[in-house]
Amino acid sequence: MTERKKIGLPARPAASPAGDEPAQQRFKPPVRGTAPRQRPTAAQAEQARRERAERQAQPAYPDRHERSERPARGELRTEHRPRPAQPRPTQAPTPPAPVREDDGRVRLSKLMSEQGLASRREADTWIEQGWVRVDGEVVSELGVRIFPHQHISIDPAARDQQAQRVTILLHKPIGYVSGQAEDGHEPAVVLITPDNHWKDDGTPIRFNRAHLRKLAPAGRLDIDSTGMLVLTQDGRVAKQLIGEDTEIEKEYLVRVQWLADPEAQDVSAVVPAEVIDRLRHGLHLDDRALKPAKVSWQNEHQLRFVLKEGRKRQIRRMCELVGLKVVGLKRVRMGRIPLGKLPLGQWRYLGPHERF
Repeated sequence: MTERKKIGLPARPAASPAGDEPAQQRFKPPVRGTAPRQRPTAAQAEQARRERAERQAQPAYPDRHERSERPARGELRTEHRPRPAQPRPTQAPTPPAPVREDDGRVRLSKLMSEQGLASRREADTWIEQGWVRVDGEVVSELGVRIFPHQHISIDPAARDQQAQRVTILLHKPIGYVSGQAEDGHEPAVVLITPDNHWKDDGTPIRFNRAHLRKLAPAGRLDIDSTGMLVLTQDGRVAKQLIGEDTEIEKEYLVRVQWLADPEAQDVSAVVPAEVIDRLRHGLHLDDRALKPAKVSWQNEHQLRFVLKEGRKRQIRRMCELVGLKVVGLKRVRMGRIPLGKLPLGQWRYLGPHERF
């Protein structure tokens, strides 16, 4: 049988009586990874406090151009370190701004309206149907712009359609409104019936119910006024009569009273001449100067007005500004077309060769 070797630890020296063995020879178990910690002296602690106070007084981020000393181990680094540049996000390229056509070209429909070929709405319809040519080429796209000197031609089909549109002259009575019904009053268009068609109408046009579609007033008359009212399906006629740049004259006979002497038998004799001068030129309505007007005495009670504009209740408001009261108003002419012998409440067609 093999003899086992006994391994034993060295025997710990026996404790000697207190005071017999020196302190440095006493046995102490070793502590791994640590060193004996020495307590700082009072002078060292005071020096550490002064150094901490100095570090706290210095700026956290000194100027980048100043080189700071390398801090001691365990101290806070205070030198400025620039941040690395961040890559900018890529952006989609901005599309170029659309080029404006400020080279003198004009919208085709506007040019057709200015040349009197059609109204703008009518022109757009013709363009969509391919009835318009510019320098011989068909234009069927809305919004096309051309130079004013370019030649515009219209297909005969458009002319035929345009010729079928009618314009009606009505002698409007008092009590009817020019446009849509309002305040219980009927519109003047209800008078356009076969029974009210003037028997002396010399035009070859015969009444058709289709003539009532899209029939609109071109210039209004107050409910308390009478005289010529134009109703039309033709946008060119409407633009000619009531467009912003119209030069068409409208003539009225206006019966007045002088408010300073309402019982005067001869109004023309009591109204000062300067009042008539103010009616001719110098008045303002709605903060806008009125165009010059022709105003003269027709008889002792009536004034004759000839205007080239038609603001709302214009003649009545003009007279109020100078001390006159309108007691009767009748429109007797528009452009070259007089009311003539057309009876009150009756109507007739504008002839093919009549022009305002």
